[in-house]
Amino acid sequence: MKPAEGSTAIGKSVTIRGELSGNEDLYVDGFVEGTITLSDHALTIGPNARVLADIHVKDLAVYGTVTGNLHATGRVEIRSSAVVHGDIFGGRLSIEENATFKGMVNPASGESKPGNSSAATKAEQETLLLEPKA
Repeated sequence: MKPAEGSTAIGKSVTIRGELSGNEDLYVDGFVEGTITLSDHALTIGPNARVLADIHVKDLAVYGTVTGNLHATGRVEIRSSAVVHGDIFGGRLSIEENATFKGMVNPASGESKPGNSSAATKAEQETLLLEPKA
């Protein structure tokens, strides 16, 4: 899978910890831990990606592994190769056959309430990110 034309790419050998934000589409195929905010733009999480972050975007497509809450004002696509542990807020949701999703869905709201999350615990998050993909 290749990044969409015009989007910024984070390659599979790149590790980022902290806050990621921007005003353009982003393709992640590496490791990201923290927060990703692209309020008016799309995020694609590639098949090699391991993301441990709360995500705030317009549109989201997941092919890799994500642990954290997903907030979208547009659409969320969880592809067949994806593993997602966290809650989804807002957006239109599609989950392909063979994808793994553990969490709750709140299609009416783009914001979560503190203490109201079923996202994986820190130990579960670390295990998910370290497990090799089959």
